[in-house]
Amino acid sequence: MTIAILGGGLTGVTLGRLLKERGEDIIILERDRQIGGLCRSKTENGFTFDIGGSHIIFSRDKEVLEFMRDVLEENKDERNRNTKIFFKGRYVKYPFENGLYQLPPEDCFFCIHEFIKNLIAVEKDEIEEPGNFRDWIYYTLGKGIAESYLVPYNEKIWNYPAEEMSMHWVDGRIPRPPVEDIIKSAIGIETEGYTHQAVFSYPVTGGIEAMVHAIAKPVTEDIRTCFEVKSIKKTDEGFIISNGTEEIVCESVISTIPVQALVRCLENVPDEVIKAVESLKYNSIACVGIGVEGEMNDISWLYIPQKEIGRFNRISFPSNYSTEVAPAGCSSVLAEVTFNEGDEVSKMTDDEIAEHCVEGLIYMGIIPSKEKVIYTTVERFEYAYVVYDLDYLENIRTVTDYFSGSGIDLVGRFSEFEYINMDGCIRHVFDYVKNKKTD
Repeated sequence: MTIAILGGGLTGVTLGRLLKERGEDIIILERDRQIGGLCRSKTENGFTFDIGGSHIIFSRDKEVLEFMRDVLEENKDERNRNTKIFFKGRYVKYPFENGLYQLPPEDCFFCIHEFIKNLIAVEKDEIEEPGNFRDWIYYTLGKGIAESYLVPYNEKIWNYPAEEMSMHWVDGRIPRPPVEDIIKSAIGIETEGYTHQAVFSYPVTGGIEAMVHAIAKPVTEDIRTCFEVKSIKKTDEGFIISNGTEEIVCESVISTIPVQALVRCLENVPDEVIKAVESLKYNSIACVGIGVEGEMNDISWLYIPQKEIGRFNRISFPSNYSTEVAPAGCSSVLAEVTFNEGDEVSKMTDDEIAEHCVEGLIYMGIIPSKEKVIYTTVERFEYAYVVYDLDYLENIRTVTDYFSGSGIDLVGRFSEFEYINMDGCIRHVFDYVKNKKTD
């Protein structure tokens, strides 16, 4: 039984590996010359950057974490997390509510006063239950933390109004910090959030793509690159997949490509399903890799909520992940800018985006001067983040109901259209293969 896996990103190659280990005959069809999807890396002029956004290896899921670390064998190193938020020229501990004592006094008071005031109002049932993401932030953490960090940062990364986003996804992804931790933080007693990220791993060489290739090693001969799926036809025996010039016959199909791309390959899809797919919201990303002469800092990654500083929402420092991703005597920084087709960023050239980021980083004091910048690169990906708008649950239900009876299984971030990180993608593969085995 031949299984065709559409897409050679992290999800696709993990599926291929696990299914082949189970004895299945598989073929992985990848549109581009290079596998990896958002987990691709680029090495040039001695610098290595993860061009689909900064990735590190960590997880609360011990089985998945062990898998990711084991496939890398000796090509991995560990680092202690040093994550900050840039706020009014200061480096504030991450997450924000654990670093209140590092704020200017008036901002610290604003945050803790509003938090306590809001807490009392919630206890007295004086505030309505939240109905959207913005309301949830105010309801959970109060006006101070909401307006100082969480709302501006989230609207920057999602490139979408917080009041037009659903709140169904926040539990587990944005944990509710204990009240005592926030009070301790405000008076300078150290507290920690996201402890599962305290130590992370990263490939010594090759960037995060090294992990994708390590996973794909047993199925390398089963991967077809430069094969863009243009049509999928269901037959009595299975499916016929075509790129316009060549046909591949298989018994079953697993799609890891964006559901928008998948629907375009199918015939006779009901109008309501097409409408639901077209209504699903997402944003794109431009990743700007910057090579700098000299050392910069010891930060792992840094969040920037202020719009006036620059359009980038997060910057990371790959040269702090591994000593082998930048030339000797040099450092590297990766800036991430989310955008949507038709907005101002989408109309900027790569050079304009790179210059914008460099200027912002100089303003912040991250880069000392333009003269110290010795390399830049810009890579764009259309599909970056799933955006949970208020109609998401209804639209995704229509899509999943249709595909549940189509014979095509959906696995992965943009195929299932769910905001999941690397470890979540691998967990979904583990669960899918396990459930298929017991069917």
